[in-house]
Amino acid sequence: MNQHPKIPVVRKSLLLPFVIITSLFALWGIANDLTNPMVSAFKKVMPELSNTQASLVQFAFYFGYFFMALPAALFIRKYSYKSGIILGLSLYALGAFLFYPAAANQEFNYFLISLWVLTCGLAFLETTSNPLILMLGDQETATQRLNLAQAFNPIGSLTGMIIAQVFIIGALRSDDYSAEAYNALTSQELATIRENDLGIISIPYIALGVLVLAIMALIVFTKIPKTAPEDKMGLSESFKKLFSNANYKHGVIAQAFYVGAQIMCWTYIFQYVDNLNDTFGWELTATYYNVAAMMSFLVGRWIGTALMKSINPSKILMLFGMGGMLCSAGAILLPGMAGLISLVAISVFMSIMFPTIYGIALNNMGEEAKIGSAGLVMAIVGGALMPILQGSILDWGGSGFSDVKILGFIPEVNFSFILPFICLAVVSHYGYATYKTSK
Repeated sequence: MNQHPKIPVVRKSLLLPFVIITSLFALWGIANDLTNPMVSAFKKVMPELSNTQASLVQFAFYFGYFFMALPAALFIRKYSYKSGIILGLSLYALGAFLFYPAAANQEFNYFLISLWVLTCGLAFLETTSNPLILMLGDQETATQRLNLAQAFNPIGSLTGMIIAQVFIIGALRSDDYSAEAYNALTSQELATIRENDLGIISIPYIALGVLVLAIMALIVFTKIPKTAPEDKMGLSESFKKLFSNANYKHGVIAQAFYVGAQIMCWTYIFQYVDNLNDTFGWELTATYYNVAAMMSFLVGRWIGTALMKSINPSKILMLFGMGGMLCSAGAILLPGMAGLISLVAISVFMSIMFPTIYGIALNNMGEEAKIGSAGLVMAIVGGALMPILQGSILDWGGSGFSDVKILGFIPEVNFSFILPFICLAVVSHYGYATYKTSK
């Protein structure tokens, strides 16, 4: 009886570059989840901002992906994966260091520019790292390998959350006052508090910039595989193949909706908790529940990666999408702690979506995967647009989170999670469609 040899997820000869590139997944996870609570933080430090204006933090952050993904793909196509990584890390560090002049000038728009530059660097890293991980081994294990690498992204995210809570949210003096007490302060007192708090916001980013430079020094001395010259195809041919690939085009759409759902759930959990505290007189700390969501996300990622050894990835994507929809409905309809637990549980089902959509959409691609990767990274723009829509729902009745009751009993902050519900329905449909095709 013939037995097929087991194909390793990562071959020993490629283990070192795999580990080095995988560390970048954690690095952009830190930036993502250090930034998610900043919508709430800037709203507290600058109370003159509306919920919609504060959500521009996420627009500036995630729009950088859309803006820079295609130039990044063209850059690595002309040069190399390693060159793309080094340039990405350089932009990442520059954006982080720009927080210093932004805090010194106390200008919200300067912070937005800093975040945009930082994310242009992340666009280079994601456009480079995801297809590079796919090619670091056999095609049969590509999606599983990308899920394995992406499993380290939540570790960075947890680090970013903890930094945000300990060194920013917990240290803000603006958060020590009730709205009435804050408004009663003199202009000099308000100016002192604002200067202090904006400095607090900038320090972790500057420290992150130093860490990025250290990792970039390590990358410089690491040998990264290059695409063989004979494998390269013309740019027009790459675009032609991509635009004729329905699986890829639908994958880009699904990715945009998934990222929108993720960013909304991890951004507006702070407002969700604040509303519970105001409604029930509780003293819940939103970051702890965001950390619980990320822990759930990490566990879900490991479970999903293990399940893909025996279950079709498209089928897992479909089932996880349906689970996320069910939890989104709970966050909307269930009162009190039950709704909050449902919101946290969405992360279990979102866990495998980004790398799985990525792997399915780029399945069986060759050189055109570099340009294809850009489209999937550009889809991260969903994280820029969707939070603004959710913030506008929170502004329906005013600056509070429960000024309007939908159907007479659903606070507007709860109802706003109808958007993640819709997004996850799109993802679930993509899983169903590709599973049906794969069969």
